[in-house]
Amino acid sequence: MEQPLLVARVRKTKGKGAAKKLRNMAQVPAVFYGPKTESVMLAVDYPELERLLKQGSSDNVILDLQVQSDQGTETYKAIIKDLLIDPVKDIYLHADFYEISMDKEITVDVPIRLVNSPVGVTDGGILQHIRRKLNISCLPDKMIDALELDVSGLAIGDSLHVEDIDLPEGIVSLEEGHLTVATVAAPTVAEEAEEEVIEEELAEGEVAESEKEAESTEKSQA
Repeated sequence: MEQPLLVARVRKTKGKGAAKKLRNMAQVPAVFYGPKTESVMLAVDYPELERLLKQGSSDNVILDLQVQSDQGTETYKAIIKDLLIDPVKDIYLHADFYEISMDKEITVDVPIRLVNSPVGVTDGGILQHIRRKLNISCLPDKMIDALELDVSGLAIGDSLHVEDIDLPEGIVSLEEGHLTVATVAAPTVAEEAEEEVIEEELAEGEVAESEKEAESTEKSQA
């Protein structure tokens, strides 16, 4: 299957001022790296990156990254590993491109979408979507845009866990099976259950969030 092409140019300047200058020229600062590739600073055209992301149905896009430098042009298979977005202006600030091989498994997060209305909601319950992404491992050609999970059979008090998900062939979940994806809570306990879930998620993600904030600060200055 042919992948979309994105042209990138090697950049030699870094820092907050250089990144701002690139963005003013409708460029997005980026970095390219991989298991066998040293980190390379890049710049890509904002409109082209935006076009590529819009034509895909998810952020997990496999692409041909054409890297241009003074030494010539080379093309690599890559995915967008991370995309930093300004939460206020909703614009792309920085992109991470990760080199892949079509015969080696990759690790990505795929969105979880709940479909159909649970019977418990009809009976007055409240559907709570707890886990909105699933971390999976698969070969690049097995990658999916999203997981659609039918929750129509959930009654009040029922929950859907990671271990209950019937994954497509070739895809393996890297999440713990006991983790809750969705639950239907009784109206009287819904608020209490939500607070417990939030506390659990905060406890699990506290360290990861701190690392992500530090990484985002570094990228915004790149």
